[in-house]
Amino acid sequence: MRLEDINPVTLATPFFVLAIVLEIALGRFKKAKANYETRDTLVSLGMGLGSRVTGLLVGAAPAVAMLWVYQHRLFDIPVTALWAWVLVFLAEDLTYYWFHRLSHERRFWWISHVNHHSSQHYNLSTALRQTWTGNWVGTWALWLPLAFLGFPPAMIAIQKGISLVYQFWIHTEAIGRMPRWFEAVFNTPSHHRVHHARNPRYLDRNYAGILIVWDKLFGTFQPELDEERCRYGIVKNLGDFNILRAVFHEWGAMFRDLAGARSLREAAGYVFGPPGWSPDGSRETSKMLRAQWEAERGAGDIPAATHAPAAE
Repeated sequence: MRLEDINPVTLATPFFVLAIVLEIALGRFKKAKANYETRDTLVSLGMGLGSRVTGLLVGAAPAVAMLWVYQHRLFDIPVTALWAWVLVFLAEDLTYYWFHRLSHERRFWWISHVNHHSSQHYNLSTALRQTWTGNWVGTWALWLPLAFLGFPPAMIAIQKGISLVYQFWIHTEAIGRMPRWFEAVFNTPSHHRVHHARNPRYLDRNYAGILIVWDKLFGTFQPELDEERCRYGIVKNLGDFNILRAVFHEWGAMFRDLAGARSLREAAGYVFGPPGWSPDGSRETSKMLRAQWEAERGAGDIPAATHAPAAE
């Protein structure tokens, strides 16, 4: 089998299906914590299928760009060397961290990532809520420097697939915490529950793919706290199970804002500012919600474990 023919996600798909069925069964018989809602699960499955289809339809441009950059590479990195796989693992995982952080902190990239956070449930099916529009906003370009360094495109693609497969199992409430050494180094269900939570304390934290060490290094780590359970979804939840709305609602919101922009500065803010940005500050960004929560907590107005976001 050629390296180009190896697709970790395709190989793991039967496991994904079996694991979801098992988690549903364990939850049904009260053997594990697993909250499923039929319509929500169907939306997640539909978004996963749609992501694969759109990837096939519009994935040629990223592939061509990766191959072109590789033709101008600095070094020849052999795919047969163990050290090369260790390096691509670390380099790709660091790239994923910055891609994921950018996708939360800037609206232009959030519009294609928000659908992954649109479920108010947290289970293995949530992992399948993948973007349909990620290629449109060009985040794939963040991986081009790896090809420029000399990592073969197939090698990069395999490592990206391995990362995606790894992240499947951390979308669960059935697993509490892993051993302390594992929690210290790797992304886990506990760490990723924080990432999917809409509590002000937890907003925009734990961007890791496989290694949680990047969040600790760059100041975005937040442990899950027993006294504050995670509440899932986005700050303003959609309230329905319309798959097209789940995929495109933030695109529509951005274009409506652009239509009402009164200057180029406002237009740039609506597109490249943080999600929730507005010219007069009347809307709330994650940073504003967290600052408000910290101020209220410091003043002793509310208990930390029960405070909800101001925009619900």
